Amino acid sequence: MPAYGFAHLRNRRHHPEILEYLERIQGTLDPFHGRFVIHGPPAEVVEGAWPGSMVLIEFPDLAAARAWYVSPAYQEILRLRTDHIEGDVLLIEGVGPRYDPRERSAKLRAEAGSPDDDAEV
Repeated sequence: MPAYGFAHLRNRRHHPEILEYLERIQGTLDPFHGRFVIHGPPAEVVEGAWPGSMVLIEFPDLAAARAWYVSPAYQEILRLRTDHIEGDVLLIEGVGPRYDPRERSAKLRAEAGSPDDDAEV
């Protein structure tokens, strides 16, 4: 099942080290079959507010995403970004091609025991 590295980046500064990071990151992704799906602005905000930019990198699975993040090659360049851009980074498993949100709803209803209970979605 695919997995994703998701970053919400704020207070970006175009420092020369950021350019070096951009020049080197693909080389760290290639051994783990990572590929950019979304990389920065522009974004059309249709609800709420979105301060910053978004990056989404797809991996074949969560094990590959984790292995990339802790790899010596990525750890070597990580500070080039973190020293100049504030942000949050998540590794998260995706849903399969047969995902049906109605099944999620049924599970939540069963866990809650009542359709009126608040449950985490």
